[in-house]
Amino acid sequence: MPGAYDRSRKSAVVRSISSNFSKALSSYFGTKTPNQEEAKGSHNAYVTALRAHGTEVTVLPELSAFPDSCFVEDTAVMVDGKAIIPNMGHPSREGEQQAVMDHMSNFAEIIRMPKGAKLDGGDIVFFDDRYLVGISTRTNKEGADFLSNFIKEDGYDVELINVPETTLHLTTVCSSPREGTIIAAEGHLKENQISHFAEEIIWIPNNESYASNTIGYSNDRLIVAGGFPKTKNILQNEGFRLMSVDMEPIMQADGSLTCLSVFTS
Repeated sequence: MPGAYDRSRKSAVVRSISSNFSKALSSYFGTKTPNQEEAKGSHNAYVTALRAHGTEVTVLPELSAFPDSCFVEDTAVMVDGKAIIPNMGHPSREGEQQAVMDHMSNFAEIIRMPKGAKLDGGDIVFFDDRYLVGISTRTNKEGADFLSNFIKEDGYDVELINVPETTLHLTTVCSSPREGTIIAAEGHLKENQISHFAEEIIWIPNNESYASNTIGYSNDRLIVAGGFPKTKNILQNEGFRLMSVDMEPIMQADGSLTCLSVFTS
């Protein structure tokens, strides 16, 4: 189970940066046209960081027809050996799922979301014994409910969280680095949305909101985006051992750390 109690994250799927990455969607973080070559450098560093933490990484080839296709997190949600394949939240990304399905069919049961329901995997955070499912501009109630049925069938709880329009996905402003703990960005999520299930909330300053997206491993090891000194100090004071990746080129296309992978076990 990806993100389970021990955060072992044994295997992951990623996809190389598209040769048309300069045309990727960008409306939340981007300040310049996304640059493919710069993004490839960050992507390589990202894969290296995953492998350094013991994750077996499969790198799928780039898809020139889909500028945003490196953000594979959105194309599948793993639920106990099943890959739930959504209808993408943005119409320009519809079609990215096929290549992911072709790969995942080798080890997972493929379940397609019905027409009318839409969801991005970036709206899903696995938190110990439950899934947090965001309702956002990319995920509607029908998509959330369809996924929730499979989650509950496998014995997990579901928390539906309304994602404010100030951000793209739930994972953009929220992550769970260790059991009982949520990292959340100030100015986006409210305490009453998460305090009833989280034992500990670590708040990231609003001007470093991007850094609230992290990848946690066992023994308080944590991959974080580089260049956010306040967040670095906060997390080190909380006892985490950090590895930083320069995500600035990825950020130009509204992507974060978790966007670049699907953890499959």
